[in-house]
Amino acid sequence: MPYSDLKDLPDSVKDHLPRHAQEIYRAAFNSAWEEYHHDEERSHRVAWSAVKNDYEKDDRTGRWKNKDE
Repeated sequence: MPYSDLKDLPDSVKDHLPRHAQEIYRAAFNSAWEEYHHDEERSHRVAWSAVKNDYEKDDRTGRWKNKDE
């Protein structure tokens, strides 16, 4: 089930990640969904991995932030 819009993302994504990270997640999930023949679990793992390339969770605040900041 590819995501056509950010509002369709799981709550664990849209309620915690900044908008740009959500866009990364959606694009990576949708790409993996096609590449791995609709394997949902694998697609979610790929999407989180893509987010973690650019974002990290701040241990002090618990918020996700861009690694470049």
